[in-house]
Amino acid sequence: MTTGLTTGALDGLDLAIIGVTLLVTAGVGVAMSKRGTGSLADYFVAGRRLPWWLAGTSIVATSFAADTPLAIARIVRTRGLSGNWYWWSGAIGFAACMFFFAPLWQRARLLTDAEVLELRYAGRPAAALRGLQGSYRALLANGVTMGWVLLGMRKIVDAVFGWPPTWTLVALVALALVYTWTAGLWGVVMTDLLQFSLAMLGSVALAVIVLIEMGGPAALAAKATAAAGGPGLAAPEQLLAWLPAGTDDVALATFGFYVMVQWWGGAEGGGFLVQRLFATRDERHAALALLWFTVAHFVLRTWPWLVVGIASVAVLPTLADPELAYPTMMVRYLPHGLLGLMVASLLAAFLSTVSTHLNWGASYLVSDLWRRFLRPKASEVEAVAAARGAVVLMAIVAGVAAWQMESILSAWFYLAELGAGAALVGLSRWVWWRMNAWGEAAALVTSLVAANLLRIMPGLDGDAAYPLRFFVVLALGTAAGVAVALMTPPTPPTTLDVFYRRVRPWGMWGPVAVRNQDIAVPRIGALAVAGWGLTVVAVYAALYGVGELLLGRTLLGLLGCSAAFAASAALTAVLRRHQFGVH
Repeated sequence: MTTGLTTGALDGLDLAIIGVTLLVTAGVGVAMSKRGTGSLADYFVAGRRLPWWLAGTSIVATSFAADTPLAIARIVRTRGLSGNWYWWSGAIGFAACMFFFAPLWQRARLLTDAEVLELRYAGRPAAALRGLQGSYRALLANGVTMGWVLLGMRKIVDAVFGWPPTWTLVALVALALVYTWTAGLWGVVMTDLLQFSLAMLGSVALAVIVLIEMGGPAALAAKATAAAGGPGLAAPEQLLAWLPAGTDDVALATFGFYVMVQWWGGAEGGGFLVQRLFATRDERHAALALLWFTVAHFVLRTWPWLVVGIASVAVLPTLADPELAYPTMMVRYLPHGLLGLMVASLLAAFLSTVSTHLNWGASYLVSDLWRRFLRPKASEVEAVAAARGAVVLMAIVAGVAAWQMESILSAWFYLAELGAGAALVGLSRWVWWRMNAWGEAAALVTSLVAANLLRIMPGLDGDAAYPLRFFVVLALGTAAGVAVALMTPPTPPTTLDVFYRRVRPWGMWGPVAVRNQDIAVPRIGALAVAGWGLTVVAVYAALYGVGELLLGRTLLGLLGCSAAFAASAALTAVLRRHQFGVH
């Protein structure tokens, strides 16, 4: 089935498939225009009417960008299977968010996660912190994210199309602007559904063809292991190991850091994920959206990418840029028609992510900056017009960010470091009454400064030093946030009472809880803790079981799948009894 295609070898059938996909995508988005522009709530949170399956699919589709399979292929080629714990560890945090924090976000009923700061804190410090958070998330965090998404698509254009990448990207961003600008979040989530389906179809098709070409699961594992160990490739004993192999203390420490520390920042949620939670119908729909996302993100999508990445070690052992392994395998193995479908699926994934980040970034610029500080009395019509202008501005920011980048994985590390110092302080906002706006601001500023300074220090400037940089930023930001909060006055009681009565948070609320004893506040009970643990076990057991089957280790694969089935059955029983918001 190997076709021997070369760069730019798209024929008329491929181009027709790509063209139809882009036209349908734009058409679906534009068709939602009347539904998404009545108000800012319609434009940014879909009128708070999304069902769990649509919200969860939208989160999955957004996190599946064109850059993702490229970076995953690089990780498995250079660091082996265990290198993926960098992102697999996130399942622990997402499961925690599902049971402990998603209901809190949903009760807040806001437009952006930065807006919660003026609900939780008071006065000018709260307003300044909201503006700081909105600016950071819209222009820096969101800009970096869209930059690596554009970089990934540029590499695919280089490897597959043979077209000038700059003008191709301009055209693609313009297409995403059409339905994001026109329809808001409704247009985004409806096209996400189409784009996720297409992206999964393409990635699974490529993985199946590669498996057949390699001679099946066992042959795939044997050939890849035999080719491993060359320049820039993982060692043979490390390539297919789930945990760091040998006695490499640095690798073991890195793994421990991933599964014990890094996921804390994801436990609260945030960003476009919280935007989807705001858009769901109620607390249960918010939690189930996160459950579906976690399963799809870590189980369904993982192995089609990894199969291709592992096979690329045997097929392309001397590839100069490891992030080109995935598109190069596409060109090598897919026949015409399927190649067009695969390219269309990556374009769909790219458009899905870009459209979300354009809409999400614009929500900060309009809600947390323009309307909050410049035009607080603006009408809904004016606000929607401003939102559309902000979408265009976000597209320009994304282009500038992509122009500055060379590595997708390095950009992933950089963004994680930027927010590391504010992670635990952000969590404390929900569970500790004494945290205040000064503390959060100190943590964020410390995090931003430390993350950038550490990157220029000798010995800490490479990707290998990422865990150490992250941990140092986390420690410095947390220490600064807690110290400043304790040295400054607490948030006024009236503000704390309003937040407490509206959000009904669990945790250490001391005098606030005493003043509001008439409010039934949910507590973290055994069902929530059990649900968290069972979700983690089910996801990791399924990830392991499917992986072992695809690597030809049938008995271990069946045992892993059986454990996943048992954990899922127990989780289903927990979810039937657990009422989110009423423990």
